[in-house]
Amino acid sequence: MRARVILKGLALILSLALLGYLFKTSDLGSSVNEAWIDARVRGHGLNGALLFLLMGGLFTAIGLPRQVIAFLGGYAFSVGMGMLLGALAALLGCMLSFAYARFFGKGFLRARLGERAGRFDRFVHDHPFSMTVLIRLLPVGSNLLTNLAAGISSIRPAYFFAGTLIGYLPQTLVFALVGSGVHIAPMLKLALAIALFLVSMAFGVYLYRRQRGVALDESLDEALGENAEQG
Repeated sequence: MRARVILKGLALILSLALLGYLFKTSDLGSSVNEAWIDARVRGHGLNGALLFLLMGGLFTAIGLPRQVIAFLGGYAFSVGMGMLLGALAALLGCMLSFAYARFFGKGFLRARLGERAGRFDRFVHDHPFSMTVLIRLLPVGSNLLTNLAAGISSIRPAYFFAGTLIGYLPQTLVFALVGSGVHIAPMLKLALAIALFLVSMAFGVYLYRRQRGVALDESLDEALGENAEQG
């Protein structure tokens, strides 16, 4: 058992190093932009949509901001389709990092994220679906670390993934709207995006108070860590 844990840990380190190396040397981070969307996604029908989902999933799985994918979704498609595909791409990334953590987590990752996973477990224990929605609605914590902590926690994947998708939708809509070519005044578009963001925040606070019966305090920060939202 000990040898198996060590091998998984080494495989984790090597695979992450390889991903980082490939990402850096291939310059993918700077190449997936509006020009890439124009060349590879727009006007390519189903193939373009599938490529967008695949790349968006891989990008968010390694910690890049899901808001960027939502923006590009709005740029590539209509607001509605951009929101849907952006949310699904982010969900795919969540699934990949969650599965990655669940496979490796009993050994190597638990030693590093075990305390965070324990806080996550306590936070979502009574209402795993609704509290996952809440975590995704409020821009606190790190998206990638949340996925990894959930992967080594006891939460059921179905609750986590369903809550994640629902919680992703408001912010995805905001950034898809900003990135879209909807023909409204830029200031009006920005004001609408800000209003949608504030509404989603207000709903998150309401949901928290309803589920916990107390004012919003540091318990979310304790569950997710002190880092600002990274994706």
